[in-house]
Amino acid sequence: MANSREMSKEVAAPLLTKSGEEEVASPDETTFCQELKTISSMAAPMVAVTVSQYLLQVVSLMMVGHLGVLVSFSGVAIAISFAEVTGFSVLLGMSGALETLCGQMYGAEEYRKFGNYTWCATVTLILVCLPISLVWIFTDKILLLFSQDPQISRAACEYCIYLIPALFGHAVLQALTRYFQTQSMIFPMVFSSITSLCLHIPICWGLVFTLGLGHVGAALAIGVSYWLNAVWLAIYMLYSPACQKTRIVFSSSALISIPEFLKLAIPSGLMFCFEWWSFEVLTLLAGLLPNPQLETAVLSVCLNTTSLHYFVPYAVGASASTRVSNELGAGNPKTAKGVVRVVLILGVAEAVIVSTVFMSCRHILGYAYSNDMEVVDYVASMAPLLCVSVSVDSLIGALSGIARGGGFQQIGAYVNLGAYYLVGIPMGLCFGFYLQLKAKGLWMGTLSGSVLQVIILALVTALTDWKKEASKARERVVENSMKNHSAFV
Repeated sequence: MANSREMSKEVAAPLLTKSGEEEVASPDETTFCQELKTISSMAAPMVAVTVSQYLLQVVSLMMVGHLGVLVSFSGVAIAISFAEVTGFSVLLGMSGALETLCGQMYGAEEYRKFGNYTWCATVTLILVCLPISLVWIFTDKILLLFSQDPQISRAACEYCIYLIPALFGHAVLQALTRYFQTQSMIFPMVFSSITSLCLHIPICWGLVFTLGLGHVGAALAIGVSYWLNAVWLAIYMLYSPACQKTRIVFSSSALISIPEFLKLAIPSGLMFCFEWWSFEVLTLLAGLLPNPQLETAVLSVCLNTTSLHYFVPYAVGASASTRVSNELGAGNPKTAKGVVRVVLILGVAEAVIVSTVFMSCRHILGYAYSNDMEVVDYVASMAPLLCVSVSVDSLIGALSGIARGGGFQQIGAYVNLGAYYLVGIPMGLCFGFYLQLKAKGLWMGTLSGSVLQVIILALVTALTDWKKEASKARERVVENSMKNHSAFV
């Protein structure tokens, strides 16, 4: 029995390396190149996954825009922003806890617990959707508190109500995405995400125009597409031989892990949301500036540009999270430390390339969003700040992924709270209003918070004792095994 288990360990998890062999047989340069190839091969398809999921809402917004009803278009635009802030960002952030738990369990070859965590996360995220749904039902009343137009508020509320099925689909989808991601099984996610996006276009068109449901149809189409994506991943998980060891078992015993999941999920959600919410505050503040139409338009262009770019460092961070958590769970602290070095170098390289492209295209970037020369020229003047922003975002994506893989979400939550709300937003108010730098000042303030976030996370990463973190991961595995055994005794 012992021999067979040892043989299975040798076969399983091809991405894992044995630290002893690495020291004897693999030179540092070879190891670096191998790790770079591994992370790049994971990050590139993860970009396709995240972009495909993001584009579902963009396609729905575009369909509504072609209705020619300005109230519906404005209502959907506000509803999407409101839904992202209050719902989708919360689920996306909380699911990051699985990157620590499942990643380390997979590295330790505790496959049963791996499936239990995924089931536990699915149930928890669905329960979180209930209070969020209640908030969405009263979207119009909440928007009216912020002095929004009554007609636009009603359209936004109607859209959010019909978007509730999508919220539950998104909860299941995020849990399954982390299930495949932490096993480095990227192809099923790429296939299901791109297929869902391709089907979403005719589905949305049919509901919006053919059936004449308008913006309600656009919301329902997102729900259909999210659920199709989740169902395809679930079918693959249930019937693919590749998922045989880690397959989710629908057992009530998995629910005993909910407190442990929440211990990481809550700070993981806050870590993600604190950063996201700060940019929404930035947009609201722009409406208080002189000539708010111009200032808001320019900030909207900058935010959309940096948001689209962020999918690349986010994918690199997801790959980093998987590799770090796998290696810590396997008891390979030296390899985990090597992964950190590779990811940071990759982040710096990506930052240099993208910022160079942005600077070169600064005079035409604004035309992608507007033909108004005032907007185009203003965006061009913001280009140096944008270049710094995308560079900082590249490092944030890498460092946040390392934090999730190592289980540092609580530290990350405190860092983001301090960086953006104690430093970034107050400095933005000072630069934007007191020094009258307007949109540039607001952006500089938030950028200062991002820079502070990078500095602190970099210090935390540099001072991390990876041997100690590997020991903590092994202790978590042993503790969970004992709990699991007690549950069945």
